[in-house]
Amino acid sequence: QVQLVESGGGLVQPGGSLRLSCAASRSIFSSNTMLWYRRAPGKQREWVASITSGGSTNVVDSVKGRFTISRDNGKNTVYLQMNSLKPEDTAVYYCNARNGLGYLLVSWGQGTQVTVSS
Repeated sequence: QVQLVESGGGLVQPGGSLRLSCAASRSIFSSNTMLWYRRAPGKQREWVASITSGGSTNVVDSVKGRFTISRDNGKNTVYLQMNSLKPEDTAVYYCNARNGLGYLLVSWGQGTQVTVSS
């Protein structure tokens, strides 16, 4: 049973923009914090951004001022708007959900590849 589907990745030049989407099942999305992670080649997966059910957001320092997370509760979808992309943003991006006890709720999916290169 597929519960999260990431999309929107691609190849973009440095300085460009992409918007990632993550469509979730309602049971996963409705009252949980939604998160974006990424894994760069040869590195561990890292947290990138989160948004609570109430809309409070947080992002990792390395993307502050460039990435924005948002959610559409009517569509059960979370977005990651990525501007001023850098080569070091190249990674596979994943979304997940976290409950009030701090547990991630979904097995990692395929993610969506973002490549920033000229």
